[in-house]
Amino acid sequence: MSSTTPLRVAVLVGSTREGRFAPVVVKWLTGHLGQRDDLRADVVDLAETPLPTVLPAFGQDPAPEAVQALALVTPRLAAADAFVFVTPEYNHSFPASLKNAIDWHGVEWHGKPVAFVSYGGLSGGLRAVEQLRVVMAELNAMTIRNTVSFHNAFGAFGADGRVDDPAVDTAAKALLDQLTWWAHALRDAKSARPYAA
Repeated sequence: MSSTTPLRVAVLVGSTREGRFAPVVVKWLTGHLGQRDDLRADVVDLAETPLPTVLPAFGQDPAPEAVQALALVTPRLAAADAFVFVTPEYNHSFPASLKNAIDWHGVEWHGKPVAFVSYGGLSGGLRAVEQLRVVMAELNAMTIRNTVSFHNAFGAFGADGRVDDPAVDTAAKALLDQLTWWAHALRDAKSARPYAA
């Protein structure tokens, strides 16, 4: 694949809670992604594509209804060169729906970079991000250092969906620049040599 081919970035929306704030954050993020010629976003919203909560026993095939649900998500994750997880913080951690989506997949994460955009109260979702880093390391993914976190998220956005603090937009550019660097590096490496899980 050419180095000029845009990178495919799957934006995984972790919250499925009724009345969730996630769509505001995702709209802001996809606005940034849409300004770049080197990235193509695919929003994978777990509220719109719910996955079963009961995983099959090890070595067993998933049930037919699970296969149908996975068909709406798995190919999109497999095609992605990179990921951005948009996550709130629930009880000092990340949502069960996000962990469920992670656990349904394996090789789709291997050798790919993951960035995080989090939101919440005083912590801005950073405790969720730190736990996600450990989980994704186990799945052979590369989590990037830069994050964007919205502290007291409900007050961070104006009525037009823009953020009031220009430093946040600067942080988003830095996050996407770093994600892009890692995605190119890992995609190039995998084209020369298959990833060894």
